[in-house]
Amino acid sequence: MSTFPWLTVAGAIPLVGALAIMFTPGRSAPGSVADRRARDLLVKQIALATTIVTLAVTIAMAVQFKPGSTQQFQFQQVYQWIPQFGVHYAVGVDGIALVLILMSAVLMPVVVLASWNDAEGGPDPAGVTSARAVRGTPRVHSVKSYFALMLVLETMMIGVFAATDVFLFYVFFEAMLIPMYFMIGSYGVGQRQYAAVKFLLYSLLGGLLMLVAVIALYVYSGEHGRHATFLFSSLEHLALSPTASKWLFLGFFVAFAIKAPLWPFHTWLPDAATSAQPGAAVLLVGVLDKVGTFGMLRYCLELFPSASHTFTPLVIVLSVIGILYGAIVAIGQRDIKRLIAYTSVSHMGLITLGIFVMTSQGQTGATLYMVNHGFATGALFIIAGFMVARRRSQLISDYGGVQKVAPLLAGLFLIAGLAGLAMPGLSTFVSEFLVLVGTFTRYEVAAVFATAGIILAAIYILWMYQRTMTGPVRDEVASMPDLKPRELWAVAPLIALIIALGVYPKPVLDIINPAVHRTLVQVHRTDPVPPHPAPAARGVHTARKQGSSA
Repeated sequence: MSTFPWLTVAGAIPLVGALAIMFTPGRSAPGSVADRRARDLLVKQIALATTIVTLAVTIAMAVQFKPGSTQQFQFQQVYQWIPQFGVHYAVGVDGIALVLILMSAVLMPVVVLASWNDAEGGPDPAGVTSARAVRGTPRVHSVKSYFALMLVLETMMIGVFAATDVFLFYVFFEAMLIPMYFMIGSYGVGQRQYAAVKFLLYSLLGGLLMLVAVIALYVYSGEHGRHATFLFSSLEHLALSPTASKWLFLGFFVAFAIKAPLWPFHTWLPDAATSAQPGAAVLLVGVLDKVGTFGMLRYCLELFPSASHTFTPLVIVLSVIGILYGAIVAIGQRDIKRLIAYTSVSHMGLITLGIFVMTSQGQTGATLYMVNHGFATGALFIIAGFMVARRRSQLISDYGGVQKVAPLLAGLFLIAGLAGLAMPGLSTFVSEFLVLVGTFTRYEVAAVFATAGIILAAIYILWMYQRTMTGPVRDEVASMPDLKPRELWAVAPLIALIIALGVYPKPVLDIINPAVHRTLVQVHRTDPVPPHPAPAARGVHTARKQGSSA
């Protein structure tokens, strides 16, 4: 196994890029309008180049990953950070963390391209409830700050998936809030400050609960003369009393349920995703939400296996409610971005369901769904952002007949939408099918209700497409241009991945499966054994076999 510090390098590259951007001259530097535009272009080029290099390093690391390795984590680095408190800089990945880091690295250059003009001055889109939108007052922001925040966020995303020290994980978990808060509050539209504060308060509440649980876990690890530690490899074998295990599970779970978000902790997401710029919304829904479900799979299940069994029925009920609630509410939305946000509430309920049914199909499907949801929802948000930039409105009723004037935009939007409703042949179908099969083998009633979410998904996706893309061409849409080359480069990789993973998901599944198997061993679960045929059926089967032999 290579000793090259892949994870540290992959996390450091965006941070170096952010520093390089901050040292470039800003808009306040002397010069003409052309000079300011040239400086802004340089910032964007640095951001794009940085994310591409990070993606290249991440792919090089993934090529060297060995799915059949007996190691729990690969590419490990463990260094003492705060020795007095047993805190380490410890990073490493299993198959689950690796595919999520790859997803994040793929999304970043896409988001940079899609966000090329998001930080420019200009009026807020019409149709967004904002006094500034009514007045048409231009918004003037620092382009370099926006892209620097984006790169810092990428470092945090890689760190949170790679951390194998619980304290280090908590640091990255909380640090992600800072760049996203400013990306929503300073660069968003509509009620962006309200949405940013709501996002921050919800996340801080969950983070404080998890901090209490992290400290308690550290204290318990030091009992009976042991050396207290935050290392995950030591804590997963820690014997806790049933009461302590339940309370610590809740401390972690509530934080992750807010981040995911799982019903009823979801109310911050529609506001934040609606107010954020499309690129920021992709990172919020495509990556940051997955930190919550990843935390459930990695920390809630593996650190507290007995408590996870106790709370499984409750979590399954919440997940099924989230699937149906998110889908039903999405049907009635008038705002494009808000509708997509509510679809994510439904999808995250399905992912959580797959995690807590504790079957290999369910957890493999849930992990694959995290990746596929990031690509599919990312494509939906990006294309919706292109539409909003042209029409200056997020209201569905302000569109109509787009496919006649912008057929390429409409066609790609349809593919992304069909992925959102899990159409066979597209990536989300494989993951959703695995989740439902894994659920049905252990919780048949939950699987039946969850399957109803597919029907509801067809309603909200196809209805949104019908209202925006088909019908007579509205006057305001008649002059809408089709996708430009930069915009096509932004969305085409996601569409290609949606199709490729729908046709051939085996390479990703081969990486995920060993990590899922180890998680099931840690929580003392095995897949349900199929029931044996009834005696009469066995007799018929035997007679047929003998007859065929004769």
